[in-house]
Amino acid sequence: MTTEPRQAEWKPIMVDGYRREEEDAAACHPYHFLVSGPRNLPSPNWKDLLHSSWKDPDYRRTAMACFVQAAYLLELDRQEKRAEAAGLAPNWWKPFRYKLRRTLVDARDGSIYGAVLEWDRVAAMADLVLARPRGAPKLVLALRGTLLRRPTARRDLMDDLRFVARESLKGSVRFAGALEVVRAAAERFGSAGVCVCGHSLGAAFALQVGKALAKEGLLVECHLFNPPSVSLAASLRIAGEKASYALRRTPHPSKKLASGSTVNTWRARWLPNLYVNNNDYICCYYGVSSEQDTGGEGDRVAKLFVVAKGPTSFLEAHGLQQWWSDDLELELAANDSKLINRQLRSLYAFSDRS
Repeated sequence: MTTEPRQAEWKPIMVDGYRREEEDAAACHPYHFLVSGPRNLPSPNWKDLLHSSWKDPDYRRTAMACFVQAAYLLELDRQEKRAEAAGLAPNWWKPFRYKLRRTLVDARDGSIYGAVLEWDRVAAMADLVLARPRGAPKLVLALRGTLLRRPTARRDLMDDLRFVARESLKGSVRFAGALEVVRAAAERFGSAGVCVCGHSLGAAFALQVGKALAKEGLLVECHLFNPPSVSLAASLRIAGEKASYALRRTPHPSKKLASGSTVNTWRARWLPNLYVNNNDYICCYYGVSSEQDTGGEGDRVAKLFVVAKGPTSFLEAHGLQQWWSDDLELELAANDSKLINRQLRSLYAFSDRS
């Protein structure tokens, strides 16, 4: 449900406080961090221990988008046979002081569809950051979207069609692999230290992984860029048939849930972050507001950020690069969208379809 990362023209760049000369940057690959990455990115330093950059929503969104870009580039590095030292992907996680812990590989075609990134304590200490800053996740799973290249297009498009036809990705081996990794990390580090993010098809995987874990009481942070929006008529009929049964049930017992928690507070505690551009027809239906007033963040089921000033053409509106742009302006939707309300109703059901 997306194409490979868009190429960008060279622009002056400030990285870690130093300006890169034009001739140096022009010699770089168009997907190199110095060419198409975020401008004026602050470098981690000891001040982060007092005032963490990770508490800034813009910095956090930028970091997550860059991690997803790294997942795309890991697969492109593999296809173009670039050695690790010459790879493009590491440049997209190193400025945030993260390291690659492992890749998620689809055994059917050998393609990389996800990257597991971990806080790099050694690299951070070189910047006198002696501890992980507040808000910085211990581990991040970044999931790429569709790459329309011959080695990966077949399997990627199969999952695209699976999502459109079934409104579920639970039958995909990629869903199982992502779910296993995030569940294990949440159980090891605690759900507060784990984050999952994705773009387009990867955002659809990330949302369904987050929902599955929420039902287990593992509430992981979730960032979804350009998540695909499709008709949910079939799942709504199922939800209607099961509504009276599901609402009488209590959440699955879990020590991770506070004593006395109800289904409603459980749902409200898990708030995925959705980033939508209404000029992107793949995700624009998330912008349709619910008629019901949420009444406040405590009643929300998601945080929906809509582009107020940004790309208007479809290819750019669906692109990942907009989400780390300095001139991007976002608005937090006043109400939940109808679509996300309907999608998260499945948190009440305990016998989901695959």
